[in-house]
Amino acid sequence: MSPFALLLVAAALTGDPTLVETPARADAEQPFLVDSVLLTLVEQVEVPAREAGVLAKINVREGQIVSQGLQLAQIDDTEARIDLQRAALEAAEAKRLADNDVLVRVARKTYEVAQVELKRADETRDRFSKTISQSELDERRLRTEKSELEVEQAEHQFKTAGHLALVAANDLELAQRNVERRRIVSPLDGVLVKVYRRPGEWVEPGEPVLRVVRINPLRAEAFVDARMITGDLTDRPVRLLVELPGRGETSFAGRLVFVSPEIDPFNGQVRVWAEIENRDHLLSPGLRAHMQVLPADSKPAEAVEKPESSGAAAFPDDGLGEAPR
Repeated sequence: MSPFALLLVAAALTGDPTLVETPARADAEQPFLVDSVLLTLVEQVEVPAREAGVLAKINVREGQIVSQGLQLAQIDDTEARIDLQRAALEAAEAKRLADNDVLVRVARKTYEVAQVELKRADETRDRFSKTISQSELDERRLRTEKSELEVEQAEHQFKTAGHLALVAANDLELAQRNVERRRIVSPLDGVLVKVYRRPGEWVEPGEPVLRVVRINPLRAEAFVDARMITGDLTDRPVRLLVELPGRGETSFAGRLVFVSPEIDPFNGQVRVWAEIENRDHLLSPGLRAHMQVLPADSKPAEAVEKPESSGAAAFPDDGLGEAPR
């Protein structure tokens, strides 16, 4: 027999209608309060070395705010820079040769002259058969054919020089990349919270050197009674309420970005989280707070009055009692 059927039997035997009442549900468009919200990090990265070598310099200190792309540390790149200089010289020389078409122009001009001389020799022989011998005519014809082949050879060498220039440019790009890979840069905007290695130590590729955490936005995680969720709460505006030293209760805007599709079978709760704008970096991971889930058409800046009780019931009272903790 199902639990609901047992409740019907119990209600019939005891005459107590409250045994079969179902809990009230909050309207999906009504605001409600979530208690016991925990602030956590949205993103954190252990920044690795990308090349093996001696750590030459750390450019930042723990606790410093860093921006994406900022150089955090430097691996010794002396040899890589020497290779870069060599590659730059080779690329410049290869480009100079690739741009030089003098041999092609000389070969074409020689071929044109040979053609003209052969034509004149043919015309002279036709008019005065004994003026130019057959052997001399054959020699001029051979010279013309040789000039034509020299044009082909010059053009081939010119194309080869162009290809070699491209190869040299690729080598230069690779050398530049090898220098760049010895710079350790921040992959995100955040705060440097840990330096694992110090200057003078040897590092291997993939080995963490520093740790950077993103503190704006922060994630506000909580568990909500599944009976509170009657519609799609995703992208609903929220307002975080937190007690800050010296400031009292302060509010921060955000949006609900995740509602778990799973319901805990033991307590009937659903995991949710919102991303909170951490203006001026006043919030820190690990803080606990309350969170107001606002109507879908509310602006993030609109606050909803906090009820007298700090329970996680919807406000006004929806009959759910205290929220899960």
